[in-house]
Amino acid sequence: MGSSIGTSFSLSSLMCYEQTESTLFEEDEDDNTLFINSLDHNYDNPFFLLEDEDEYIEYLFKQETGFGSITHFLSYDDDHDDDSRKNIFWLRTARLHAIDWIFNTQAKFGFSVQTAYLSITYFDRFLSKRSIDESKPWAIQLLSVACLSIAAKMEEQRVPPLSEYPIEYRFENKVIKNMELLILSTLEWKMGLPTPFAYLHYFFTKFCSGSKSQTIISKATQHILELVKDFNLMNQRPSIIASAAILASFDSTLTKKAMDLRISLVSTWGNLESGQVYSCYNIIQENRRNKVKKTPSSDLLSTQSNSMCVVEDKSNACSGVKRKLSYEDIEECHGQKLHRP
Repeated sequence: MGSSIGTSFSLSSLMCYEQTESTLFEEDEDDNTLFINSLDHNYDNPFFLLEDEDEYIEYLFKQETGFGSITHFLSYDDDHDDDSRKNIFWLRTARLHAIDWIFNTQAKFGFSVQTAYLSITYFDRFLSKRSIDESKPWAIQLLSVACLSIAAKMEEQRVPPLSEYPIEYRFENKVIKNMELLILSTLEWKMGLPTPFAYLHYFFTKFCSGSKSQTIISKATQHILELVKDFNLMNQRPSIIASAAILASFDSTLTKKAMDLRISLVSTWGNLESGQVYSCYNIIQENRRNKVKKTPSSDLLSTQSNSMCVVEDKSNACSGVKRKLSYEDIEECHGQKLHRP
């Protein structure tokens, strides 16, 4: 990761977070409320303030464009040497494993897909600002647990204690909590990030008149979950992904001209958005054609059949300079791998 700025984070530096912020992470109901209230949502609950759905969606459009792009930390370029390319390949693989773990854990706890997707968004945005060394696979799991824990505190009514999370390494609770604080600090405490699910009903009403909403939205949700593993799309606007998913669920034979006509129903969108939606739509169609080649064990949706919960979403801006994240080895005292029988 040649472009990253070297900043060393040892275990002791993570522990320092606990000294000043630990009250936000006690595992009881009152402190979870305090955690939510401490975040800078920056939207003042617009869903309840704006009665008109078009007005609310316009608000979301403006919010999502204010985030800034995610650094393509998983893409190769000519400046990368062999070691950098090797680490990027490792990060791609580690990200896929992290996503599988997040969705498996989401299914175990009965979380909504919104919670899982939001945690993956945190995961990607964190790694776009700080990198993890290839030699630290446990750090990926620590990041995954912390991201899902934060997302659950944002979205779920019941947040399970950290001891119930099915993890391969034995992390002390205070280490996970301090990792949560590092994530919050890195993302500037702006955690109300947009996801595609907030847009599904809106785009259904725009594009799919006369169709059954439950069927179309369920299929669109499946498409979104399939797309989440494609790192090339992690920088795509959530509204683009949502509209492409709805259109692919409604009609799998759309031409570019037909796409343009439908996108014109969104008053503030033009040729740029239409092209982006059509590109994403084609990726969905390609995934559909390739799906027969997948084995059941590689099907991300196998864990999602009971969790198609779509909720409203809000967004906040988040930007920053990418920095290097490295840890002192803590496997021996805090990150020991569990050896299960």
